[in-house]
Amino acid sequence: MTNIVERPKADESDTRSDGATLFQGGDIAELYALVSSEFAPHRFRVTGRRQASDAQFRRIWRRGISVYELGYGRDVAVVPGELPDFYHVHIPVAGTGVVTVDGEELDSPLSVVGPGQHLAMSWSDDSLTRILHISRRSMEQALAVRLGDLPNEIVRFSSAFHEKADPVQAWLAIAQTYAQAAETGLLTRSPLALGHFEQLLIHGLLDTQPNTLARSLREGSAVPSAAIRRATAFCAEHAHEPISVADIAHAVKVSVRALWMGFRTHLSTTPLSYLRRIRLERAHHDLLAIAHGEVSGNVTSVALRWGFTHLSRFAEAHRRVYGMTPSQVLHEAAPGAIRKASPATVVSG
Repeated sequence: MTNIVERPKADESDTRSDGATLFQGGDIAELYALVSSEFAPHRFRVTGRRQASDAQFRRIWRRGISVYELGYGRDVAVVPGELPDFYHVHIPVAGTGVVTVDGEELDSPLSVVGPGQHLAMSWSDDSLTRILHISRRSMEQALAVRLGDLPNEIVRFSSAFHEKADPVQAWLAIAQTYAQAAETGLLTRSPLALGHFEQLLIHGLLDTQPNTLARSLREGSAVPSAAIRRATAFCAEHAHEPISVADIAHAVKVSVRALWMGFRTHLSTTPLSYLRRIRLERAHHDLLAIAHGEVSGNVTSVALRWGFTHLSRFAEAHRRVYGMTPSQVLHEAAPGAIRKASPATVVSG
């Protein structure tokens, strides 16, 4: 085993989110110290003599759900032991590896492990692994809004993914997009997009991967119209925040499934479609304010402010509802324009 003084774990209050290459080179002892500092102290040893390439440790994004890429450049055995207060999803990018959780060797290194579970890994010299680092606090917050309160137990996932299953492939595609959005700066520019990405990843994991709270998460029943009125009021009040369907359900004290059924029954739409409609209205009002010279801005800034990260889809949705694209609003609603923008016509999303 490499004998190195363990550094303290990174402070959870540290909110750095910028990407950075934390290490690249051949000093495996230095890499060990950095990984210990970023995640948690662990045991580690080199099992092969050949160094295939420089080791690399890269932080793509650091927040409630952080993204890292790690490759040792040689055959290694890594034993974190019992994980403390985070969940790790290991997504192999290159090479091979073997992951063992609570003494059971998994049939694939594509895996998830959480607090209280014992982890051991071996990686080939050419391996590169993407790691989603999910704080226990983020997971518990997601569970609280789904269940109405903090669960009495730590949620445990089935460690091995069925990687050929369509839902798993879809979830992995979301994780890939999340990493790309972080690298391109989108998550920094749009807090709404960041919040929704994190919620989508955590709730997607809870609904895709078998876990000890799956039955409780599936329960729900229909809700009365009064609760739906409270939900629509909550959407209007918090539309500028990165709220999720689970947040809405928690605010009116119903399950997510019951909320969805209630919106379908009483409003013939879904909670997310209703929230998008409100945000589209707010975006339209902002565009008019820019056109009239009341504030400064452009189509992109307005779209990102209200959580529309795909500009062409934003333009099409706006055209369907208001009869013109956002760019047309800026030009045709401006003082002195030949014709004014048509009054807003709200339709269901």
